Amino acid sequence: MAAQRILLVDDEPQILKALRLSISAAGYTVLTAATGAEAIETIRRELIDAVILDLGLPDMDGKEVIGIVRQWSEVPIVILSARHMEGEKIAALDAGASDYVNKPFGVGELLARIRVALRLQRQRDSANAVYRASDLSVDVSGRRVIVRGKDVRLTPKEFDLLRILIMHAGQVVTHNQLLSFVWGPNEMRDSQVLRVLVGQLRQKIEADPRVPAIVLTEPGVGYRLRAEDDPAEARS
Repeated sequence: MAAQRILLVDDEPQILKALRLSISAAGYTVLTAATGAEAIETIRRELIDAVILDLGLPDMDGKEVIGIVRQWSEVPIVILSARHMEGEKIAALDAGASDYVNKPFGVGELLARIRVALRLQRQRDSANAVYRASDLSVDVSGRRVIVRGKDVRLTPKEFDLLRILIMHAGQVVTHNQLLSFVWGPNEMRDSQVLRVLVGQLRQKIEADPRVPAIVLTEPGVGYRLRAEDDPAEARS
Protein backbone atom coordinates (compact mmCIF):
# COMPACT_ATOMS: atom_id res chain seq x y z
CA MET A 1 0.00 0.00 0.00
CA ALA A 2 1.28 3.48 -0.81
CA ALA A 3 2.67 5.50 2.10
CA GLN A 4 0.36 8.15 3.52
CA ARG A 5 1.18 11.60 2.20
CA ILE A 6 1.70 14.60 4.48
CA LEU A 7 1.90 18.18 3.22
CA LEU A 8 4.09 20.36 5.44
CA VAL A 9 3.43 24.10 5.06
CA ASP A 10 5.91 26.51 6.70
CA ASP A 11 7.99 29.44 5.48
CA GLU A 12 10.98 28.65 7.73
CA PRO A 13 13.46 26.51 5.72
CA GLN A 14 15.10 25.02 8.81
CA ILE A 15 11.74 23.84 10.17
CA LEU A 16 10.76 22.37 6.81
CA LYS A 17 14.06 20.48 6.59
CA ALA A 18 13.97 19.14 10.15
CA LEU A 19 10.32 18.12 10.07
CA ARG A 20 10.61 16.56 6.64
CA LEU A 21 13.36 14.28 7.92
CA SER A 22 11.47 13.36 11.10
CA ILE A 23 8.13 12.74 9.43
CA SER A 24 9.71 10.79 6.58
CA ALA A 25 11.53 8.63 9.14
CA ALA A 26 8.12 7.78 10.63
CA GLY A 27 7.10 6.21 7.31
CA TYR A 28 5.19 9.02 5.64
CA THR A 29 5.75 10.60 2.23
CA VAL A 30 6.31 14.33 2.82
CA LEU A 31 5.56 17.18 0.43
CA THR A 32 6.37 20.79 1.35
CA ALA A 33 5.08 24.29 0.63
CA ALA A 34 6.40 27.67 1.82
CA THR A 35 3.34 29.84 1.05
CA GLY A 36 -0.41 29.61 1.33
CA ALA A 37 -0.88 29.78 -2.43
CA GLU A 38 1.60 26.95 -2.95
CA ALA A 39 -0.16 24.87 -0.29
CA ILE A 40 -3.59 25.38 -1.89
CA GLU A 41 -2.26 24.47 -5.33
CA THR A 42 -0.55 21.35 -3.96
CA ILE A 43 -3.75 20.19 -2.25
CA ARG A 44 -5.67 20.77 -5.48
CA ARG A 45 -3.08 18.93 -7.59
CA GLU A 46 -1.95 16.11 -5.33
CA LEU A 47 -3.73 13.51 -3.22
CA ILE A 48 -2.87 14.48 0.36
CA ASP A 49 -3.77 12.47 3.48
CA ALA A 50 -3.03 15.22 6.04
CA VAL A 51 -1.68 18.78 6.22
CA ILE A 52 0.57 20.38 8.84
CA LEU A 53 0.00 24.12 8.47
CA ASP A 54 1.77 27.13 9.98
CA LEU A 55 -0.60 30.06 10.49
CA GLY A 56 2.06 32.73 9.88
CA LEU A 57 2.67 32.47 6.14
CA PRO A 58 4.18 35.28 4.03
CA ASP A 59 1.30 35.66 1.56
CA MET A 60 -1.82 34.93 3.62
CA ASP A 61 -3.01 33.87 7.03
CA GLY A 62 -3.22 30.13 7.61
CA LYS A 63 -6.88 30.46 8.56
CA GLU A 64 -7.57 31.78 5.08
CA VAL A 65 -5.85 28.71 3.63
CA ILE A 66 -8.08 26.47 5.76
CA GLY A 67 -11.20 28.28 4.60
CA ILE A 68 -10.28 27.92 0.93
CA VAL A 69 -9.33 24.25 1.25
CA ARG A 70 -12.53 23.44 3.14
CA GLN A 71 -14.56 24.55 0.12
CA TRP A 72 -13.72 21.27 -1.56
CA SER A 73 -11.66 19.03 0.77
CA GLU A 74 -12.02 17.40 4.19
CA VAL A 75 -8.31 16.54 4.43
CA PRO A 76 -7.15 16.64 8.10
CA ILE A 77 -5.30 19.90 8.87
CA VAL A 78 -3.09 20.13 11.96
CA ILE A 79 -2.10 23.71 12.81
CA LEU A 80 1.50 24.30 13.87
CA SER A 81 2.03 27.85 15.08
CA ALA A 82 3.77 30.15 17.54
CA ARG A 83 0.50 31.97 18.18
CA HIS A 84 -0.51 31.00 21.70
CA MET A 85 -3.63 33.13 22.10
CA GLU A 86 -6.72 31.03 22.76
CA GLY A 87 -8.71 33.12 20.28
CA GLU A 88 -6.32 32.15 17.47
CA LYS A 89 -6.72 28.45 18.26
CA ILE A 90 -10.50 28.73 18.35
CA ALA A 91 -10.58 30.71 15.09
CA ALA A 92 -8.40 28.10 13.34
CA LEU A 93 -10.53 25.24 14.63
CA ASP A 94 -13.73 27.04 13.68
CA ALA A 95 -12.31 27.56 10.20
CA GLY A 96 -11.98 23.79 9.87
CA ALA A 97 -8.63 22.79 11.40
CA SER A 98 -8.51 19.29 12.90
CA ASP A 99 -6.03 20.01 15.71
CA TYR A 100 -3.55 22.57 17.01
CA VAL A 101 0.08 22.20 18.15
CA ASN A 102 2.02 25.13 19.63
CA LYS A 103 5.61 26.05 18.81
CA PRO A 104 7.97 25.08 20.33
CA PHE A 105 6.83 21.48 20.09
CA GLY A 106 8.10 17.94 20.38
CA VAL A 107 8.23 15.85 17.21
CA GLY A 108 6.75 12.92 19.11
CA GLU A 109 3.70 14.98 20.05
CA LEU A 110 3.27 16.21 16.49
CA LEU A 111 3.46 12.67 15.09
CA ALA A 112 0.89 11.55 17.66
CA ARG A 113 -1.46 14.35 16.58
CA ILE A 114 -1.01 13.31 12.95
CA ARG A 115 -1.84 9.69 13.78
CA VAL A 116 -4.99 10.76 15.64
CA ALA A 117 -6.12 13.00 12.77
CA LEU A 118 -5.55 10.23 10.22
CA ARG A 119 -7.34 7.67 12.41
CA LEU A 120 -10.37 9.93 12.83
CA GLN A 121 -10.46 10.49 9.07
CA ARG A 122 -10.39 6.73 8.48
CA GLN A 123 -13.28 6.32 10.91
CA ARG A 124 -15.26 8.97 9.06
CA ASP A 125 -14.54 7.21 5.80
CA SER A 126 -15.37 3.75 7.14
CA ALA A 127 -19.03 4.12 6.19
CA ASN A 128 -17.84 4.18 2.58
CA ALA A 129 -15.36 1.34 3.02
CA VAL A 130 -17.43 -0.99 0.84
CA TYR A 131 -18.00 0.05 -2.76
CA ARG A 132 -20.61 -1.61 -4.97
CA ALA A 133 -21.49 -0.95 -8.58
CA SER A 134 -22.82 -3.28 -11.22
CA ASP A 135 -21.21 -6.69 -10.63
CA LEU A 136 -18.31 -5.26 -8.58
CA SER A 137 -18.00 -5.19 -4.78
CA VAL A 138 -14.87 -3.92 -3.02
CA ASP A 139 -14.11 -4.17 0.70
CA VAL A 140 -11.43 -1.47 0.87
CA SER A 141 -10.18 -2.16 4.40
CA GLY A 142 -10.12 -5.92 3.79
CA ARG A 143 -8.57 -5.44 0.32
CA ARG A 144 -11.15 -7.86 -1.09
CA VAL A 145 -12.49 -7.51 -4.63
CA ILE A 146 -15.49 -9.55 -5.81
CA VAL A 147 -16.60 -9.54 -9.46
CA ARG A 148 -19.78 -11.39 -10.42
CA GLY A 149 -19.65 -13.30 -7.15
CA LYS A 150 -16.03 -14.44 -7.46
CA ASP A 151 -12.93 -13.18 -5.66
CA VAL A 152 -10.49 -11.42 -7.96
CA ARG A 153 -6.84 -10.91 -7.09
CA LEU A 154 -5.39 -7.49 -7.88
CA THR A 155 -1.72 -6.56 -7.82
CA PRO A 156 -0.77 -3.96 -5.16
CA LYS A 157 -0.65 -1.17 -7.75
CA GLU A 158 -3.95 -2.24 -9.31
CA PHE A 159 -5.55 -2.11 -5.86
CA ASP A 160 -3.98 1.27 -5.04
CA LEU A 161 -5.40 2.61 -8.30
CA LEU A 162 -8.85 1.19 -7.54
CA ARG A 163 -8.71 2.44 -3.93
CA ILE A 164 -8.00 6.04 -4.88
CA LEU A 165 -10.76 5.96 -7.49
CA ILE A 166 -13.17 4.60 -4.85
CA MET A 167 -12.14 7.39 -2.44
CA HIS A 168 -13.24 9.86 -5.13
CA ALA A 169 -16.07 7.83 -6.70
CA GLY A 170 -18.11 9.97 -9.05
CA GLN A 171 -15.32 12.57 -9.30
CA VAL A 172 -12.59 12.97 -11.88
CA VAL A 173 -9.09 12.08 -10.65
CA THR A 174 -6.40 13.55 -12.88
CA HIS A 175 -3.55 11.64 -14.51
CA ASN A 176 -1.01 13.43 -12.31
CA GLN A 177 -2.94 12.70 -9.13
CA LEU A 178 -3.18 9.00 -9.97
CA LEU A 179 0.48 8.74 -10.98
CA SER A 180 1.57 10.55 -7.83
CA PHE A 181 -0.57 8.36 -5.56
CA VAL A 182 0.27 4.99 -7.09
CA TRP A 183 3.97 5.52 -7.85
CA GLY A 184 4.91 8.35 -5.46
CA PRO A 185 5.52 12.08 -5.99
CA ASN A 186 9.22 11.71 -6.75
CA GLU A 187 8.96 8.98 -9.37
CA MET A 188 9.14 9.67 -13.09
CA ARG A 189 5.57 10.00 -14.30
CA ASP A 190 4.54 8.32 -17.54
CA SER A 191 0.90 8.51 -18.61
CA GLN A 192 1.39 5.43 -20.80
CA VAL A 193 2.23 3.37 -17.70
CA LEU A 194 -1.01 4.61 -16.14
CA ARG A 195 -3.01 3.66 -19.24
CA VAL A 196 -1.54 0.15 -19.10
CA LEU A 197 -2.45 -0.17 -15.40
CA VAL A 198 -6.00 1.07 -16.04
CA GLY A 199 -6.26 -1.47 -18.87
CA GLN A 200 -5.13 -4.28 -16.55
CA LEU A 201 -7.67 -3.24 -13.91
CA ARG A 202 -10.47 -3.10 -16.46
CA GLN A 203 -9.63 -6.60 -17.67
CA LYS A 204 -10.29 -7.86 -14.14
CA ILE A 205 -13.37 -5.88 -13.10
CA GLU A 206 -15.29 -4.83 -16.21
CA ALA A 207 -17.89 -7.05 -17.88
CA ASP A 208 -16.54 -5.84 -21.24
CA PRO A 209 -13.14 -4.08 -20.92
CA ARG A 210 -13.56 -2.69 -24.44
CA VAL A 211 -16.67 -0.80 -23.32
CA PRO A 212 -15.92 0.07 -19.68
CA ALA A 213 -18.88 0.89 -17.47
CA ILE A 214 -17.09 1.26 -14.11
CA VAL A 215 -13.69 2.91 -14.69
CA LEU A 216 -14.57 5.74 -17.04
CA THR A 217 -12.16 7.84 -19.09
CA GLU A 218 -12.36 11.63 -18.95
CA PRO A 219 -10.48 12.45 -22.18
CA GLY A 220 -7.36 14.51 -21.66
CA VAL A 221 -7.99 14.81 -17.91
CA GLY A 222 -8.00 11.49 -16.08
CA TYR A 223 -10.41 8.79 -14.92
CA ARG A 224 -13.59 8.58 -12.90
CA LEU A 225 -15.09 5.64 -11.06
CA ARG A 226 -18.83 5.42 -11.59
CA ALA A 227 -20.56 6.32 -8.34
CA GLU A 228 -22.67 3.60 -6.77
CA ASP A 229 -25.95 5.37 -7.52
CA ASP A 230 -25.04 6.52 -11.05
CA PRO A 231 -26.97 5.00 -13.94
CA ALA A 232 -24.90 2.59 -16.04
CA GLU A 233 -22.83 4.37 -18.67
CA ALA A 234 -19.81 3.56 -20.74
CA ARG A 235 -16.82 5.54 -21.94
CA SER A 236 -13.75 4.07 -23.54
